[in-house]
Amino acid sequence: MNDSNIQDIPTIHKEIVRKSEEIGFTMPSDLYVGSFLKTLIASKPNGRFLEIGTGIGLSLSWMIEGMDNNSHLTSVDNDKELTDIAETYFGNDDRIELICKDGTQWIKEYAGEKFDLIFADAWPGKYSEIDEILDLVKVGGFYIIDDMTKQPNWPEGHEDNVIQLTAYLEKRVDFQLTKMKWSTGLILAVKK
Repeated sequence: MNDSNIQDIPTIHKEIVRKSEEIGFTMPSDLYVGSFLKTLIASKPNGRFLEIGTGIGLSLSWMIEGMDNNSHLTSVDNDKELTDIAETYFGNDDRIELICKDGTQWIKEYAGEKFDLIFADAWPGKYSEIDEILDLVKVGGFYIIDDMTKQPNWPEGHEDNVIQLTAYLEKRVDFQLTKMKWSTGLILAVKK
């Protein structure tokens, strides 16, 4: 098996990568994470999905391709420049809601339905507001985080945050957890 032979890359992906390089965006999700998200989302027809940390929309492009026509995805980011770019790519898709807002504030104010899958790719929902975000996962739903193995752009001391978060998730009895030393290091948790 060759896991680097990734199929069905979203058509728009190449353009988003080009735009990322143009604006100097240095925190894109990789192809492995995208493929993984697309596969998990495809398992949830009529699903409700949440991404915290839209960035420029690379992982979003994969997530959208995994969705059926009756699904809905909300993506939140606090950077207006990035959400404006993502809006140019995905703003015409009625299944998508792009929100430019501080993730911490959004999580604390959200009072809607729970989600079938949450991809937390920003500080809020990953290193802060963890209890609040885990409460938003439906039973049988997925919580996914990436960048759990040392990355070149980590600030000094960030490894301690990763160790503490992993230990906290391991102690949760309401989630089944799998840690994967693959891609950028993933944790997949399923709500029991």
